[in-house]
Amino acid sequence: MPTAIWNNKIIAEASENEVIVLEGNVYFPPQNVDQNYLKHSDKQTVCHWKGTANYFDIVADEQTNANAGWTYLQPKDAAKKITGYIAFWRGVQIVA
Repeated sequence: MPTAIWNNKIIAEASENEVIVLEGNVYFPPQNVDQNYLKHSDKQTVCHWKGTANYFDIVADEQTNANAGWTYLQPKDAAKKITGYIAFWRGVQIVA
């Protein structure tokens, strides 16, 4: 079961058939992400084929991992399947 862990906290957890793996990143369905750890960030980036990514800071035990999660709220057609799903990086461990 893929699990996203940061600062010894489980940020997200889902079964293999609920996540989407794209370009080596594991995208978790939003309902499988503990929103209590996420804080919207002002950061955005643009991917030429996926569209605009919106970022989250992860906050756990008074520590912040800036821009460590991202989502595509309105991706381009080629990436529609990841709409609203959330992926992580910057020290967030993804374990199976």
